[in-house]
Amino acid sequence: MLKILYSEIIKTKRTPLRYITFLLPVLFSSAFLWYSSVRSLSDFYIHQAFFEIWTAVVVPITAGLLFGLAANQEENAGGFINLFGNNFERSSLYIGKFIIIALSMQISMIISIFIFGIGFDLILCGNFPWVIYISSFILGSIGALSLLSMYMWISFAWGLGASIGFGGFGILVAALMSTNLGDSIWTYIPWAWPVRLSILPGAYLLFTSSMAYPPKIISSGELINQIASGFIFASLFFIFMIVGGIIWFKRWEGRKMYE
Repeated sequence: MLKILYSEIIKTKRTPLRYITFLLPVLFSSAFLWYSSVRSLSDFYIHQAFFEIWTAVVVPITAGLLFGLAANQEENAGGFINLFGNNFERSSLYIGKFIIIALSMQISMIISIFIFGIGFDLILCGNFPWVIYISSFILGSIGALSLLSMYMWISFAWGLGASIGFGGFGILVAALMSTNLGDSIWTYIPWAWPVRLSILPGAYLLFTSSMAYPPKIISSGELINQIASGFIFASLFFIFMIVGGIIWFKRWEGRKMYE
């Protein structure tokens, strides 16, 4: 597996993956920091907006682009001959490629939070809630991994165009699921999991020292119930897509030009 991972890292040279991983979070966090500095916003609103924009916009379109480009790169290299013409297990090749892209996206998110957190303390002169943002990152990553496992399958089965198309469609769905329209159905919608799971810890920012009791969503146990439901559905979907994708990939012989 280490050889496969190293090979996948080498393949990222002169591809958008490295630029997206390290440049995108700098641009995103800088832009959001500027927006927060010129507007009078509560810590709760800043947190919710930060993760809603990242998980509802950045994650779907970036996943569609990166997985689509990865599949397109393999297709252009002699019709997937680099994948099929070696002695590695296909399951290991599939998982290796998924790990590199998924890990890159999570690193990108970590960088974005780190830059924004430092800027929040220095520029906005606030007390950045690191624990809440890290909790949101962990929960959002769980939802994102489930989504990424689907894009991995789509990109190889149908190509770059379909992968990007699903990314655009995912933005619309995620945006809708982040509103009241998704309150009762978000646990069943893959594109909603990164958004909804990542914003749930923000409820603790509503709990101030002047309050005798926590907000109702916390004291009633509703917050924990939502996290548990989202985690269960996202985890089951992830297992299904990864196992199903590996089984399919083992039997796949590549895409024809007309596909």
